Amino acid sequence: MTDAFTEMNAVAPWFFPLMVFVFGACVGSFLNVVIYRLPQGLSVVHPGSRCACGTPIAWYDNVPILTWFLRRGRARCCGRPFSVRYAAVELLTAFLFLSAWVSYPPLVALVVMFFVAWMIAPSFIDLDTMEIPDLFSIGGFVLGLLIAALVPALHGFTGDFWVFDAFRAVTHSLQGALIGSGLILWVALVAETLLRKEAMGFGDVKLMGAIGAFCGWEGAVFALFGGAVLGCIAFAVAAPFNKRKDTMEKLADPAPSQASTDLSELESAESDTAARIPFGPALAGAAVIYLLWMHPWVDVYFASVREVLWR
Repeated sequence: MTDAFTEMNAVAPWFFPLMVFVFGACVGSFLNVVIYRLPQGLSVVHPGSRCACGTPIAWYDNVPILTWFLRRGRARCCGRPFSVRYAAVELLTAFLFLSAWVSYPPLVALVVMFFVAWMIAPSFIDLDTMEIPDLFSIGGFVLGLLIAALVPALHGFTGDFWVFDAFRAVTHSLQGALIGSGLILWVALVAETLLRKEAMGFGDVKLMGAIGAFCGWEGAVFALFGGAVLGCIAFAVAAPFNKRKDTMEKLADPAPSQASTDLSELESAESDTAARIPFGPALAGAAVIYLLWMHPWVDVYFASVREVLWR
C-alpha cells in the first residue's frame, strides 16, 4: 500500500493535496453545523441542513465554499442572506488541512488535521457565546493523551520500540496539559487580583489542557504567549467597532435617565470592551500556528534554553 501511495504521488503530485483540500472544505461545512447547533443543544446529525425559513437545503446548494459565491450569499428558496462566515470557516479548514498535509507524514498529518478541526469549532462557539464546551476542552485533553499513545510521532518520538515511544509521548502530552493549564491559571488569578474582576474564564484553562495534550509543553507555552499577541491584535482591531456600536446603542436609547449617566456608562462600556473578546480563539489559533509552522524553531529554542539551564 505504501508503494502504491508513493507511485500515485509521483505520477500525480497534485492529487492528494487536492483531495485533502476538498476533504478540509467538507469538514469545515460540518464544523459550521457544529458551531451553530451544539450551543443550542441540537443534534449535529439530524435533521439535514435547512435554511432559516425551514426549507431543506438541496445538495447542489450545499457545496462547500462555492455555494456562497455561486448564490451570492443568498438562499435559493427565500432569498435570505446567509453569512460569509460559512464559506470562511470552510476555506480556513481546507487551507489548514492542506498545510498539515504538506508539513507532516500522512499519519501525523491526519492527527494534526483532527486537532485543527477540534480547535476551530470551540473557537467560533466561544466567539458567539463566550463559552467553550467541555466536549472540546476536557474531551480534547483525554483524546490528546490517547492519540499520544497511538501516534507517538506527533510528539517527535519515532524509535523502533513502540511501547517505549508511546510511554514517552504520553508523558510529554501530560506534561503539556499540566504546564499549559497551570500557567494560564496563574495568569488568570494574577490578572483577577490586579483588575479586581474576572479576567479569564475557566474554560480557557481547560482548553489549554487540551492544547498541551496535543502540542506538548513547548506548544502550550507558545500558545499562551502567542495567544496573548493574537489577542492584543484582535482587541486593537475590534475595539473601535465595539465602542462605536456601544455609542450608537446608547444614543438610540430614549430613556429619560440616560442624560445623567451617558458619560459613566460609555466609560464603563469602553472598559468592558476587552471582556467581549474571548481569549479561547487566540489560544487555539496560536496552538495551530505552532503545530503547522513554528514547532521546529520553538522546539529548538526551548531545547537550547533547557541545555543552558541544566549546564
